[in-house]
Amino acid sequence: MHRDPSLEAFCDFYNKLDKTSTNMLPEVYTRDVVFQDPLHRIEGIEALVGYFAQLYANVETCHFEFGTRLRQEDTAFVTWTMTLRHPRLAGGRDYHVEGCSRLRFAASDGPHGERVCQHRDYFDAGDLLYERLPLLGSVIRQVKRRVG
Repeated sequence: MHRDPSLEAFCDFYNKLDKTSTNMLPEVYTRDVVFQDPLHRIEGIEALVGYFAQLYANVETCHFEFGTRLRQEDTAFVTWTMTLRHPRLAGGRDYHVEGCSRLRFAASDGPHGERVCQHRDYFDAGDLLYERLPLLGSVIRQVKRRVG
């Protein structure tokens, strides 16, 4: 199967991303990028850099295992499992969240080639955050057991 160079560069970038490299986001995203996940909607590269700087400030490690990658024209999808370690979540232990990203690429005549102009992440926000909180997490897990 053909590997898309822009999509592979995106995946590679995310596995190098940490609190020291959030200023490199303009190499991957356009100035007018729209980033959305179940918890936030961010518009513009400056806002995205600020969001990621805050997001990664206390992250000890974050790694993505990328799975299926599909691209048709300017739209791509990639599945992933994120392994995250944060001192305030899950007792500071590694935990895993599965998700999928939908990306739209915009052509660029700059030195970095195609960049992402729209990025939407799909994942279970409860699995990422709410179930990891001591009091709220036990309530959510109990509700899930009753429904499931």
